[in-house]
Amino acid sequence: MSALMFLTKLLTRDTLQEMTPENLEVTVRRSSRNGLAPKRLQYSPEHETPKKRRVRARSPRWGRTEGYGRLSAYELERLENIRQNQAFLSTAASQVSLAFLFFSFFLSGYVTHYSCLLAFKSSPAKKPSGPLPMDPVNVEEGSKLPPQLLELCSEVRVNEQTSALMSEHRYHSSLKNMKVNEDKVAKVVKDRIFSAAFHPCTSSLLLAAGDKWGKVGLWKLGGDWGDDGVLLFEPHTRPVGCMAFSKSHPTQLLSLSYDGSLRCMDVEKAVFDDVYDIEDGLKTFDFMSHDCSTLVVGNWYGEVAIVDRRTPGNSHESLHTLDPKTLRCVNVHPLQKQYFVVAESKVVSIYDSRNLKKTKSQAVSQLHGHSLSISSAYFSPCTGNRVLTSCMDNNIRIYDTSTLTTKSPLLTTIRHDMHTGRWLTKLSAVWDPKQEDCFVVGSMMKPRRVQVFHESGQLQHSFMDSENLSTVLSVTAFHPTRNALLGGNASGRLHVFSD
Repeated sequence: MSALMFLTKLLTRDTLQEMTPENLEVTVRRSSRNGLAPKRLQYSPEHETPKKRRVRARSPRWGRTEGYGRLSAYELERLENIRQNQAFLSTAASQVSLAFLFFSFFLSGYVTHYSCLLAFKSSPAKKPSGPLPMDPVNVEEGSKLPPQLLELCSEVRVNEQTSALMSEHRYHSSLKNMKVNEDKVAKVVKDRIFSAAFHPCTSSLLLAAGDKWGKVGLWKLGGDWGDDGVLLFEPHTRPVGCMAFSKSHPTQLLSLSYDGSLRCMDVEKAVFDDVYDIEDGLKTFDFMSHDCSTLVVGNWYGEVAIVDRRTPGNSHESLHTLDPKTLRCVNVHPLQKQYFVVAESKVVSIYDSRNLKKTKSQAVSQLHGHSLSISSAYFSPCTGNRVLTSCMDNNIRIYDTSTLTTKSPLLTTIRHDMHTGRWLTKLSAVWDPKQEDCFVVGSMMKPRRVQVFHESGQLQHSFMDSENLSTVLSVTAFHPTRNALLGGNASGRLHVFSD
């Protein structure tokens, strides 16, 4: 796509109105840890409206005259339209020139793709550091959390299966029995869903979702609190790109936002605690210890931070630059917690946290073959013997990581349309935590559906429903122990397929 075509799509009339000198602020890639003040470029073009001119016009009735006094009403209206059009074109031309200048900075590498998007839209102020009260915004002010929520989150879980117990035939049958209906669809957050997760409790289905503007929603199917079982909170101000319930403390939900904050929703204390905080640009995280006290956190600038929640404050233990271009996903090995996989620009790398350096860390193993940007990479849930990747080259790939050789061999490639466009969250294939060799992914196909594949590439099942599923479900996840699947869409709705 040419720069002119890009700008034609980008610069709508509303965008042009927002690109005033007061609103336009271009942020250059920076780090809050180096002590340098962030650099900012300000552009303040002058927009001059052409002054009115006395017009000499020829009237068929009165001939050539000076001024407006003797022109007909039709000619007066025509001249005023010409003047207004000239004024609009002059203003628009200066703003388009400004956009071309900004776009040249983007192409030159001075502005990150993330900062480029933010520059055209002023974002709300970041929440203050420190604990935030867990006050739902969709209930009466001063209302306390329902006591049933704490009881549900504190529920003792059944031990998770550590191996694939179902045969392929039995697994296929269980998928066929999972259905969606009107009661299993709810608007959980206000805007596009970027992340979602099941709580591990088994007596009821409790789900969480994070949206584009920093809101986190909790939904209990059949619940009588909030809005049809939904409680809505505002712990962040930018997209909630990643979230997960703590496996050791199920009353805690950790959520990470592009605004640079990583918080822990603690239902027992009824607060959103600070876990980690930088100026902006957090992207992904995962737990590095079985007690969930240590985290690996990745940001948009190609850095990973090791964070220990037991250490006072909200900073990191160490910071490591991996890929200076971008970093989209981190995931920790389920058994050997020192290993974590990283989706970088066009390669997936596996690192050993014990051997990380400040810069130029050597990967233990690399997964090659991707030709475009990689959306995600995940170890298989029980053994870690496989890594599942999703790439914008319209391929889902499975690699053999049973032995961490320098180059992990590619086992399977599955063609899958990954191009959602700018208004939908990107598709990512994710494993079923109960089944070592099967995964789920949203689909752009019509009628709308969610698909489950075996690692061999064989399609296991397509979840479809003509009455209750009519949108793309970009965000998907299986329940850790029950036969239940969630899917989140661009309007803030969660769909649940269950038996």
